[in-house]
This record gives sequence, C-alpha cells and structure tokens, in this order.
Amino acid sequence: MTLKNIAITSFKKPLASAVGLALSISMAHAARPPAPDLSNAEFQQCLNGLKNSSKFSGVDSYTFNNYRPSQPDPSVISSLNYQPEFQKDVWDYLASLVDKERVEDGIRAKHQWADTLRQIEARYGVKAEHVLGVWGVESNFGQTLGKKPLFESLATLSCFDRRQSYFQGEFANALKIVQQGDIAPSDMTGSWAGAFGQTQFMPSTFLELAVDFDGDGRRDLVNSVPDALASTANFLDKRGYRTGEPWGYEVKKPSGFWAASNRKDKKSMSYWRSKGFTLADGRPLPYDLDQAGLIMPAGDNGPAFLVGKNFDTFYSYNASENYALAIAHLSDLITREDSSKTDFITAWPTDDPGISRQQAKDIQQALLNAGYDIGEVDGIIGDNTRKAIQQYQTSRGVFPADGRAGQKFYQLIIQNGQSQQSGQYRQPSNDFNRPVPQYQAPTPATRPDNMARLIESQQGYRRVTNADGTISLVRIDDGAQ
Repeated sequence: MTLKNIAITSFKKPLASAVGLALSISMAHAARPPAPDLSNAEFQQCLNGLKNSSKFSGVDSYTFNNYRPSQPDPSVISSLNYQPEFQKDVWDYLASLVDKERVEDGIRAKHQWADTLRQIEARYGVKAEHVLGVWGVESNFGQTLGKKPLFESLATLSCFDRRQSYFQGEFANALKIVQQGDIAPSDMTGSWAGAFGQTQFMPSTFLELAVDFDGDGRRDLVNSVPDALASTANFLDKRGYRTGEPWGYEVKKPSGFWAASNRKDKKSMSYWRSKGFTLADGRPLPYDLDQAGLIMPAGDNGPAFLVGKNFDTFYSYNASENYALAIAHLSDLITREDSSKTDFITAWPTDDPGISRQQAKDIQQALLNAGYDIGEVDGIIGDNTRKAIQQYQTSRGVFPADGRAGQKFYQLIIQNGQSQQSGQYRQPSNDFNRPVPQYQAPTPATRPDNMARLIESQQGYRRVTNADGTISLVRIDDGAQ
C-alpha cells in the first residue's frame, strides 16, 4: 500500500497490515527519528545465529543463504520507532479511505470478479462486498502493494531494536513461502513491517490461512486476485464471521440516552429497540443481527453505530475500530453501487470535513506551485505535506496553523492558486460530480490521470511516469535525466 505505518499494538499473530491505518489509533507525537547507523558486522553475526536457531529449522540452507541480505536496512528501524507528528481525526481518515473514486473502483471490481466472488461466497460464507471492502482498504484493489524488500526488512527487524522475536518468526516464514514455491522471490515486497500481497498478509498469516483458489498449485496473493480474495474470506471465516449477518448499522440514538462507546458490550437487538434506537434514517432496527455493541467514533455528537460479530472480524484484520468502520462503510456503498454520497447520514461534529484523495492531490499540487517542496503528488497527506500546510497557513494569517488538510484549507489554497495563476489552475475537484469512468480493470496503467494536464502546465517541474504507473514531479533544474 502506499507506504504507511503499522501501529505497534497491531503486531499480533493474525495480521499486521500496512500503513496509514495506524493513524486512527491515538499515539504520542514525535518526529520521525533519523535512520540509525547499523553495524553490518553485528547484522551478519545475528543472521549466522538465526540460521541455526529453532525458528529457522524449517528453512533449508540454500534458501537462507540465497536470500540472506548483504546489508541491513536502517530505514525500517526508523519506521518501527516513528510516531506521526499529526494525529488524524476519524472524519479525515474515513474521507481519504472511502471516497467516490474508491467506491467506483470497488463497483467495477465487483462486476469484473463477479463469478470468482460468487464462488468464494459459496465456499466460505463471506459476503462478496465484505471481501471487496478489505481489498479496497488494504491495497486500493491491488494498486498499492508496497515496495520494501521483505527479506531485507524482516531480517533487519529480526536483529535490531524491539520485537526481535516476533520479526524473527516472520522472517523465517517469509523464507518458507519462497522455499515452498508459492510466490516468486522478486514478488516478496510489501510494507516495511512485512505485510504483502493484494490484501496485505503477514508471512505467518499467509502460511496459516492463504489458499490456492485459482487451482494453479500456488498460493499467490501478489499476482492472483482469486487467491488473494479467497484467502481474505478464509481469514474472516476463521475469525468468526457469521454468514448472512450484516456488520451492523448506522443508528440514531434516542434523545437523552447515554452509554459508553464499547463494541464489546454487546446486547440483544430487542434491548436497543426498547431503548428507542432506530436506523439513522428513522426506520426501525432490522431483525437480521443477533447482538450488537455501540460505537461512537467521534463521541456523543457524531455518527453512532451498532456493530456485530462481523465488524469484529474486520477489526481482527488490523486492530483499529476506524479501520474496521472503513471496510464496513466501503462495503455498504459497493453493495448499493452508489458513489454519489460517501458520508454517513449523521454529520461528523466538525465544520471542516475531510477531503478526498483527489482533493489531497490538488492541495499537494497547489503547494508545489506555491514553492513548497513536499515531494511527489500522491494524494497521501504525510508529515511533509502537513508541515508545508502549517507554513502556508502561517503565511496567510490562518490560526491555528494546525497543518490539517480539510475542506477549509482546500478552498483557501485552491482559490488563491486560481487567482495567482490567472486561470492556469483547474477548477476545484467536486468528487460528487466527477464523471464515472468507463468500466475497466482498476490498474495503474488504465487509471485516468486526473493530474496530467495540470502537472504539465506548471513551470519549474516536469512530469515523470514511474514504472508502476504512478506520477512524480521532478524539478527541471535538479539535474535529473
């Protein structure tokens, strides 16, 4: 996935899936630490010890020696100890993960893989749209898989800093996957912490739950969509998924009702009905859910949800309720095949809602136009972009200069960019009116390049299309060829 960070609390045997998902978990804020100076001699000595340890007893000498890294990767230690400087509110988190573009991609994927999804649902009992929800959140339907070499990352984490025992097991399991012939060594890339494939399994989860669904004799979660989707369904099934039950509902709390947000405190639906709960649109609560717990991600004044066991299985994929809610919400919109409105019925308690990924790209491009060196235009609001936003806010007298990319900042910088460039900058994105692209498989090579004309129009930068189909901006005067 576009490389993200994993919350340390999500390191558990079932799955540690990659990136930005951890931003929903409250964390103390600290700057990214510099990459440490790691001793290669110490690294090689550590690997010599691992080779003969019990955890690597199932790895033959050829495999270990052939894929043994020659150098450690200090950057993964920085990532291990990194805590974001900026905390992401739930409405920002959901807006970036469940936007019009991702819903439309999910609808296309639903039709493209309809036969496979029907077979998966018949075998594992997991609703097709719930599988699609995981696929969309984890890797943007296979478009963002992560590029870190797994052997190098996991070997480094096995020998330095914290949680070495955990990563040693994952390193051994990654080698076993290649040894068994399931995945080509060149395809063993992913997040810095080792999650890989279209639905981001850790190696231990792969060995436990990955399946060969396309019948080619290999469990290939990188190149085989059927294998990846079926493995996800198998994961959810093994974590207690209940066939035929919804994940839950957005609900309306009765006036004066108070309760803590606690999905584990599940009660019967008759209890919630007796307290006056209805669906968010006022209709009575359905009867297709056995028990449910109440969650209020933004507190008492925001959207409320009654969530059942299937929501818990989403949570088991990555230990974050906001993450599970993103899967749930995306799956509902794909089910309805409606991308016209991606918000919940109850508004978030803010006057400055979150932005879509296209709007994030617009903001990044506008910052580049204004002279801020934030890196590539990728739609991911990371620390560099947030710092640039803070500086821009300060220069415009905006208080507080919080570095947040919300709708207010979007309107501010886009309008300023339009007035300064006399019409060169295109109109602000309106995700609700964006034309639906012609049906096609969602791959980097076929995705519409919404930024092409804009990038090419700017002075001082040139557009470079990378090998994976992403777009980077390169300064004309930086000496790059």
